[in-house]
Amino acid sequence: MTVVLKIRRFNPETDGEPYFKRYTVAVEPADRVLDALMDAKRNLDGSLAFRKSCAHGVCGSDAMLINGKERLACKTLIRDVAEKEGAEITIEPLKHQRLQRDLMVDQGPFFERYRSVKPYLLARKDTAEREILQSQEERALFDDPTKCILCSACFSACPVLDKNARFLGPAALVQAARFVNDSRDQGLDPRVSVLDTKSGVWPCENHFECTRVCPRGIKVTKLINQTKRQIRSYRSERGQASAESKAGGLV
Repeated sequence: MTVVLKIRRFNPETDGEPYFKRYTVAVEPADRVLDALMDAKRNLDGSLAFRKSCAHGVCGSDAMLINGKERLACKTLIRDVAEKEGAEITIEPLKHQRLQRDLMVDQGPFFERYRSVKPYLLARKDTAEREILQSQEERALFDDPTKCILCSACFSACPVLDKNARFLGPAALVQAARFVNDSRDQGLDPRVSVLDTKSGVWPCENHFECTRVCPRGIKVTKLINQTKRQIRSYRSERGQASAESKAGGLV
């Protein structure tokens, strides 16, 4: 069968505004959208720009909008987005990130948010001179966020970022939850100054779009709400007020 890839194109060196260009490619229903993109680039237009790496849903580099939904091109089958011969598949870059070229976006600000939550183990001080043991139950508490591949699909899908560009975003908050809930880590304390702000966890409005588009099935919204509760408890124990009221977030 053949499908038409309707790809949003933009070259900052030659184009004033983005535009759509169509490419007709031969595919099998079980082919991936990434296969079709590679065919178009190899045989129809070598100037087409997009990111890819492992092609197996592990690196997250080929996240893009496919028929209006954030997906990984390497995990999206043609039959999932094209029902008949000659069907048109619309492919666009992710949202909430500056467009660099064609389907490529500037991920710099996204990773700045990621780094701000200290996404690495900060070992508890009382375990500095001994092996840190962890039960299966303790490990299970942060199993879900370890699946994150930083594809930024959730960041693109988040409607809060449409009106609050300073919001940390779902991916950074998932990474924070991964270490806050790790029994070997110092937890919330070294991260609360970033999380408990009007641009931290509180802007989240529970739209669940992040959870719906996550290619790894992470319960993103649940993790964010869990972190909100942990911050409330943390502040209450210290007789402090959280930044929740300032941000207008209530859960």
